[in-house]
Amino acid sequence: MKSLVQATIAIIVVCSLLFFATNRLESAGSKGSKDTLTVYNWGEYIDPDLLDQFTEETGIKVIYETFDSNEAMMTKVQQGGSAYDVAVPSEYMVQKMMEEDLLIPLDHSKIPNLKNIDPYFLDLAFDPKNKYSIPYFWGTVGIVFNPNLIEEHLTFTTWEDLWDSSLKDKVFLVDGAREVMGMGLNSIGESLNAKDEELLRKATDKLVTLTPNVKAIIGDEITPLMINNEAAVALTWSGQAQDMMWENEDLDFAVPEEGSNLWFDNFVIPKTAANIDGAHAFINFMLDAEVSAQNNDYVGYSTPNKAAMELMDPEVINDERFYPTEEVREHLEVYENLGPEWLGKYNEYFIKFKMSLN
Repeated sequence: MKSLVQATIAIIVVCSLLFFATNRLESAGSKGSKDTLTVYNWGEYIDPDLLDQFTEETGIKVIYETFDSNEAMMTKVQQGGSAYDVAVPSEYMVQKMMEEDLLIPLDHSKIPNLKNIDPYFLDLAFDPKNKYSIPYFWGTVGIVFNPNLIEEHLTFTTWEDLWDSSLKDKVFLVDGAREVMGMGLNSIGESLNAKDEELLRKATDKLVTLTPNVKAIIGDEITPLMINNEAAVALTWSGQAQDMMWENEDLDFAVPEEGSNLWFDNFVIPKTAANIDGAHAFINFMLDAEVSAQNNDYVGYSTPNKAAMELMDPEVINDERFYPTEEVREHLEVYENLGPEWLGKYNEYFIKFKMSLN
């Protein structure tokens, strides 16, 4: 009996110690979350000096992590192992994360610099009234090319120019199902969000006829290869094209008139967030006109921040290749969240096209 009492007392003592230790850890974690902020973003997509500036102004240390695809980012958020306070998904992924209840609604009263964003880029279909997201950068999908390595008649104002016989083995395609299938659909006059298997077959058949011109389907290495003139033409994103053009002044960029993709990357606060107030403060900081202008100078993509544009080089913001007019934008489409069934079909047809290259 005495042994039983002693054992019971021992258990109570151990439980008390564990309870006390847990509370201390939770308290420390809670306190630490106010002093730190974990930002999850694409690589090379922010001026590092601004992270230091934010810390100096707020006392909040930024832990900065990067991802290389929307899908990789969402998987990490779904797993919940890391307390990401701010993430930067593209528009279709914002929609998907909303549908899966992975985001915290934004408190606009804590983001007064939202007034700096051009209204054209707000209240879009993927997030009405910007309940969950704020635009960070935007751009298009188009064609970067070296006029010195192609025939003079090729201007790429039309997708059909990619099929020109003079481009045999001279075209790189970015390794993305939505981008390549979207280009195929646009080239036959259809929406890049089409949910019609017959249209996907037609687009794939059209893409297969492009194979003699395709040198390779590749990822990020497309940038140094185009800079070094390893190919004459590439399907890519406008921001990536701008990076190439910065290093190789012979390159040019065009968005075909039939239509293409208009994309947005956006600030969101995942449900994993441990410092929600800090997340709002960070988003508001990044929307400041001077901060946004400095960030744009570093990153190079198109900014939706109208106030920042007033501080930027007019030569940059008047370049219609990267800041297309509203008239041109009317022919562009934002990627919709197709859902798993149709996204699977897009991937399936994209793989069929890739196999035709062999």
